Amino acid sequence: MEFKTAETINALNGRFLTDYPREAALELEKLEPEEAAQILEGQSHFLLGPILERLTSEFAASILPFLPEQKALALIENLNPNLTVTILGQLPEDEKERYLSLGSPETQKELRRLTTYGDDSAGRLMDPRFHAFRENMNVIQCLRRLRKLKVKPASGLFLVDDNNKLVSRVEMQDLALAESLQALNELAHPVKAFVNPTDPREEVVAKMEEFKISNLPVLDISGGLVGVVRYDALVKAVEEEATVDIQTMFGVSKDERALSSPLFSIKKRLPWLEINLLTAFLAASVVGLFEATIAKFTALAVLLPVVAGQSGNAGAQALAVTMRGLALREINIKQWPLVVIKEAKVGFLNGVAVALTTSVGVYFWSHSWGLSLVIGISMVISMVAAGLSGAAVPIILTRLGQDPATAASIILTTVTDVAGFFSFLGIATVLSSLL
Repeated sequence: MEFKTAETINALNGRFLTDYPREAALELEKLEPEEAAQILEGQSHFLLGPILERLTSEFAASILPFLPEQKALALIENLNPNLTVTILGQLPEDEKERYLSLGSPETQKELRRLTTYGDDSAGRLMDPRFHAFRENMNVIQCLRRLRKLKVKPASGLFLVDDNNKLVSRVEMQDLALAESLQALNELAHPVKAFVNPTDPREEVVAKMEEFKISNLPVLDISGGLVGVVRYDALVKAVEEEATVDIQTMFGVSKDERALSSPLFSIKKRLPWLEINLLTAFLAASVVGLFEATIAKFTALAVLLPVVAGQSGNAGAQALAVTMRGLALREINIKQWPLVVIKEAKVGFLNGVAVALTTSVGVYFWSHSWGLSLVIGISMVISMVAAGLSGAAVPIILTRLGQDPATAASIILTTVTDVAGFFSFLGIATVLSSLL
C-alpha cells in the first residue's frame, strides 16, 4: 500500500511538472535542495529539462549533488549544452570537473569548448546540436533523415558542401512542397547572415533584427558550421540582460536573487548605498552655498524639490532611450553629437512647456511674478542639463569600457540634482530684488 502511495505521488508530481513547469520551478525553489532532488529523482530526464531551464542556475547546481550519479549523467548528456555549462559553472572547480568527466568523450569535448566562449558571446548563445545536410541530397532522403533526428529543425535546414563549409539554406515550407526526387540545392537560398563564436551578443541581436531571421548560423574561422543561435535562446538572453540592467541601474548586483540570503544582499547593496550617500552630500553642499538666500525667501525651500524632480525625470528618460539605443546598436559612440544635440533640443522644448505650466501654478500660489520667473528659467536650464547628461553619461561610460547600467543612474542623479539646485537657487540669488 505504501508503495502504491509513493508511486501515485510520483505520478502526480510528474503531471504537475509536465503541465505547469514555471509554477513547479517556483515551488521547487522554496524547498531545500535535498528535498527538491527527492521530488525530481523519480522523473524522466526528458521531463527535467524544462524545469531546470526555469530554475536559477545557482539552485539547479545545488540540486545536482543530491541526485543519483546516473540521473546526473543522463541530464548532462541530454540537456541543452549551454544550460549544462551555465549550471556547472556555479559549482566549485573540482565538482564541475567531476560532472564533466561523467559524460561521453563527445559531450565532454562539446561542453569544454563552450566554456571557452565568453558569457555574452554567440558561442554561448548557440545550440551546438545541429544537423547539416549535403546540398546534393534529394528531398526524400532529407525527409527520411529528418524523421530520425532527436533535435528537429525549427524553420530551415543548413546545407554544406563536401568540405563541410556552409553554402546555403532551405526553408521548411519549400521542402514540404517540393517533389520527392528534387535536389536540395534546387530549393536553396543564400545565407543572409552569420556570426562567429566570439562575436558579442549585441552583434547577434543586430543581425537577427536586420535580416528578420529566426535561426542564425555560427561559423568558425574557416567557414565551417559549429552551431545555430535560435530565436528562443536569444529572447531568453535578452530578457535576462534586461533584468540585470534593471538591477544594476539601481545599485543591485546581477548575482542577487529574490531568495538570496540577507547577508549576501547587504554585501552587494551596501557599497552602492554608500556611494549614493556621498553624491547626496554633494548635492546638499550646493544647497548650503545659498543658505542665506533660502533663509530670506523660505518659499524657495518649498519649490526646490519640484525643479530637482522634473530634471531627474527628464534625465532618466534621456538615459533610458540612449542606453536602449546602445544595447540594440541603433546608435554607436561616433554618433554621440547627434544624440546629445537631439536630447538637448528635447530638454529645451519640454523645459519651456513645463516652465510655462509651473510658472502659472507658482504665481497663483505665491502671487509673485519674480518667483514665477525664477522657477521658469531654472526649469528650462535644469531640463536641458538633464537631457545632455542623460545622453552623454552612458556614451562616455561605454567609451571608457564600463557598463553604463552599473553607474549611469547614480552619476545622472548627482548631475540633475546639482544642476537643478544650482540653477534655481543661483537665479533666485541674482534676481532676489524681484522676489
